[in-house]
Amino acid sequence: MSRHFADKMLVIASHNPGKVREIAELLAPFRIEVVSAAKLGLLEPEETGATFEANAELKARAAARAAKLPALADDSGVVVPALGGAPGIYSARWAGPTKDFMLAMREIEARLARSGAQEADRGASFVAVLALAWPDEHLEMFRGEVHGRLTWPPRGDKGFGYDPMFVPDGHTITFGEMEPHAKHAISHRARAFEQLVAACFR
Repeated sequence: MSRHFADKMLVIASHNPGKVREIAELLAPFRIEVVSAAKLGLLEPEETGATFEANAELKARAAARAAKLPALADDSGVVVPALGGAPGIYSARWAGPTKDFMLAMREIEARLARSGAQEADRGASFVAVLALAWPDEHLEMFRGEVHGRLTWPPRGDKGFGYDPMFVPDGHTITFGEMEPHAKHAISHRARAFEQLVAACFR
């Protein structure tokens, strides 16, 4: 049985401004006061998990314990089958310490070129796992995915991360070119969020 969220404040367990903004926009209809882990001065835990689920859980639990408030964490990334699933859970780390996602996108493109991947091999998916943890250790977890293909060069300055090189199935523009409301309607994070809302906010 899922736990209903009845608290007034929620910590977004992330130091990524784009991710915090996107999650806050999704939470806006519920009139919950949100605060980021960065604003609270919480340390970023080392992501030692081997899956999106494991990393989302450890981030949510760490923030909930430290803040003594419910915390929502997201672990997400782009999965490229032609690269053996990379960068996957290492998506943020490919951007380096300065979070240079242009560098990360160039690395994906370079690896695809070295692998001899054809246009048909440019399929990819975005995965997001949301973990909602309470200070008493209760945990809820939800996974969303969206499939598409990679394009080069990157297009658009909306969104964040790998959005400018990802064209979702059924569309001709990248996530980086989409208005926020359009992306929120179909994104991996939005799909995980729909499950979260159905389980905990109704």
